[in-house]
Amino acid sequence: MPTPPTHTSHAGIPSLGIAIAAIVLIADQLTKYIMVERLMRPEGVTETPYFTDRVIEVLPFFQLRMAWNAGISFSMFNSGEAMTTALLIAVQLGITLALLWWLHKLDRPWLQIACGLVIGGALGNILDRLMFGAVADFLDFYWGTWHFPTFNVADSCISAGAGLWLLDAVLARPQDNDQPQIDQPPTDKTADPSKDPIP
Repeated sequence: MPTPPTHTSHAGIPSLGIAIAAIVLIADQLTKYIMVERLMRPEGVTETPYFTDRVIEVLPFFQLRMAWNAGISFSMFNSGEAMTTALLIAVQLGITLALLWWLHKLDRPWLQIACGLVIGGALGNILDRLMFGAVADFLDFYWGTWHFPTFNVADSCISAGAGLWLLDAVLARPQDNDQPQIDQPPTDKTADPSKDPIP
């Protein structure tokens, strides 16, 4: 008889997801340091957050400009109130811890990458809120007078991770769901009720 295929699971060893999260966190904090401390900080200004009207044109539809977001990604819920900031930190930290726990249960590489992107981005923005009370945003895409909400590397990675999750949900094959298979009892194909002898 042929040997049934075995399924090798890598769940419980989320090294790929953790590595992606670490890379995202480092890239996010490094780019923020360059923007906040090296490129945009006005001379003589020591407090953070700060205001600057400096703009660095990169492309006809893309520029670098400093913005501080006390809300969530893409400047949503940007009230700037201390209670809102504390609540957002608590919510983001709770979600990040839940994702770290869930990461140990993932065995598909794409899902580990997606989870790592979201975790790394969330940690980057949490660090900003803990240090400055707001998140440093500086990527500004625009067309004419219309501007997309300013964002950062962490926001980009969170969006990319969510997109990969969605893509996996749409393209996942049924056998990838690891559903238990119910063995069917063998049938005797030689038996034919129509051929039973007539008494």
